[in-house]
Amino acid sequence: MPALLQKQSPCKVNLLLSILGKRPDGFHELETLMHPVNFFDRLDFSRTGQQLELTCSDATLPTDSQNLVHRAATAFLQATGISEGVRIHLEKRIPQAAGLGGGSGNAATTLLGLNELFDNPLSPEKLDTLAASLGSDINFFLQAKPALAKGRGEKVTSLDFFPAMRGSFFILIHPGFGISTPWAYQNLARFPAALNGQPGRAEKLIQLLQTSDLQTAGREFYNSLEAPALDKYPILALYQEFLREHGAAATLMSGSGSTTFALINSQSAAEKLLERFKVKFGAAVWTAVVPV
Repeated sequence: MPALLQKQSPCKVNLLLSILGKRPDGFHELETLMHPVNFFDRLDFSRTGQQLELTCSDATLPTDSQNLVHRAATAFLQATGISEGVRIHLEKRIPQAAGLGGGSGNAATTLLGLNELFDNPLSPEKLDTLAASLGSDINFFLQAKPALAKGRGEKVTSLDFFPAMRGSFFILIHPGFGISTPWAYQNLARFPAALNGQPGRAEKLIQLLQTSDLQTAGREFYNSLEAPALDKYPILALYQEFLREHGAAATLMSGSGSTTFALINSQSAAEKLLERFKVKFGAAVWTAVVPV
């Protein structure tokens, strides 16, 4: 039993997010192709006392049941019947309300971390069920590969890494403001074509990423939630235009935003492009260059 267990909590980008309409349960039916990004928060776990205690490096984040880490830990302890206390510390680096799934990744990492800390009382299937009860993207983060997700995002099929993306780099750009996921979904109603997409786009993109080059596959990157987001925040469309004009093989807003990502074929080209971007748009934005 480790006295202290540390785990890295990654983020993700959506190479495709296609909304297929609203469901009777109020959620949206979707198909999305998600790719892990090796930019991490860190979670520290230890067994101690009688209670669940969560601390966080970011004072703006709640540390009670409003936090997904707290909810995931509570769900785990209830599911296992463990009465022992747990202390969790979250070291936050991934921007919030960014479309990168930082909170969902934190929740999944909490389930995996606590399961390891208590000698694996829950099967992968049980962890999967718990994750689905907590939120839509959490199941994706229980595994470490690209994945196709359907339903409301909880039906996850792992995929091999894509040949078209091999050797390339992600540029991540967060503009300094967040976009609320509920707001993005609520405002889809104003964009009927984006709300009622055509099934099968994800499979088409997967095929291209497996058999074609990044430039060709990149033309099929798509995000329904760009319709309301770029309408309200046109600066995000200008980001994409600039990145495409200066060598990005593909660029898209991730999730409900506000992060824009681009794919570039080398680290030096990515860093040069970021320098030009900051000259054009200012250096106040949050950025990262991460190998695929």
